[in-house]
Parts: sequence; structure tokens; C-alpha cells
Amino acid sequence: MKHLKKNKVVSGKRSYQKQVQSSLIASLIMRDKIVTNLSRAKVLRSAAEKLITQAKKNNLASRRLILKVVPPKEADKLITVIAPRYREKKGGYLRLSRLKNRFGDNAPQAVIEFT
Repeated sequence: MKHLKKNKVVSGKRSYQKQVQSSLIASLIMRDKIVTNLSRAKVLRSAAEKLITQAKKNNLASRRLILKVVPPKEADKLITVIAPRYREKKGGYLRLSRLKNRFGDNAPQAVIEFT
């Protein structure tokens, strides 16, 4: 039964989902804006906002939690550049905007960016 299972997932095994999520977060941190399909963008938004909240704390435990998900270069940028932007903000760090469907397979596309 699927009771109380509300998590949005990218199709595939859990290890593949973690890899996709990690690479999407790293790309978002380095580029500040990425275009992906809608389901991946929704998964990315919730995961990235949790990481930004951790980065705002800026202590050793939060740094280690962030390094579990993203590589050191991206983690450093998240903690030193991105988190201070949102010091007073309590949430809603990312904006998700829909685009036209992709040409080849008609998949819904979205742009996710920092506000």
C-alpha cells in the first residue's frame, strides 16, 4: 500500500535518484539557474532548500551534512556566497517557472533559479 508515501521521486533505483539529485543541486549552485524537466525540478527544489537552510547555520555539523550531498567546491560556494544572501529569509529560496514542453518527447520543462 502507498499510504503516507508523499515523497516525489525521480524514476529509477534509490542510488540513481541520489546521483541525479546531487548533480542537479551541484549544477544549480554553480550556475544559479538550470532548465530541467518538471518532476526533477520539484525534487530539486525541496532538497536544495533544505541544504540552504543547513548552510545558513554555518557550523561543522551542517557543513558535513552538505558535503554528503554535494562536492566540496559547490559546498563552499553554497556556504560562503549563497547562504548569506538569505540570512533573514525563512524559506522560499528557489523559484520554479514552467516552460513549453520539450520538442522530442513532449515532457514538461521548468526553469529553477534562486530568487
